[in-house]
Amino acid sequence: MAIPSRSRIPDLLLAFTLSLHTVPGQAVAQPICEEPSTKAVRGIASWYGRDFHGKRTASSERFNMHAFTAANMRLPFGTVLRVENVDNGKMVNVKVNDRGPFHRGRIIDLSKAAAQAIDLTDTGTAKVRIQVCENTLDI
Repeated sequence: MAIPSRSRIPDLLLAFTLSLHTVPGQAVAQPICEEPSTKAVRGIASWYGRDFHGKRTASSERFNMHAFTAANMRLPFGTVLRVENVDNGKMVNVKVNDRGPFHRGRIIDLSKAAAQAIDLTDTGTAKVRIQVCENTLDI
């Protein structure tokens, strides 16, 4: 077995890091958030999944309930966010690729994978803290 060259080591480390953030059985990774903003917004999050899986999002991507994505009314498509469930401290990074939520009082809709990562699927909604990721690598 050949030893990777020095120039390949950062690529291998990135691949290893991404493998830690995948959904079992799916080749989907969380966006990387290197530096979340110090400003945060709090509100109620909900999630969406199977009924929208495979349909076009507002950004024209196909919705994948196994990807780490979110719907927000105002943020530009491609914005990476760190979302924390304030009740349990669990966090997930998501990319905005859709518009929503369309329920009064909610500030973000998470994909099923993102909702599962922060234990939101059983309750349906949760109080969250959201930070915009300033320096991101969207893989």
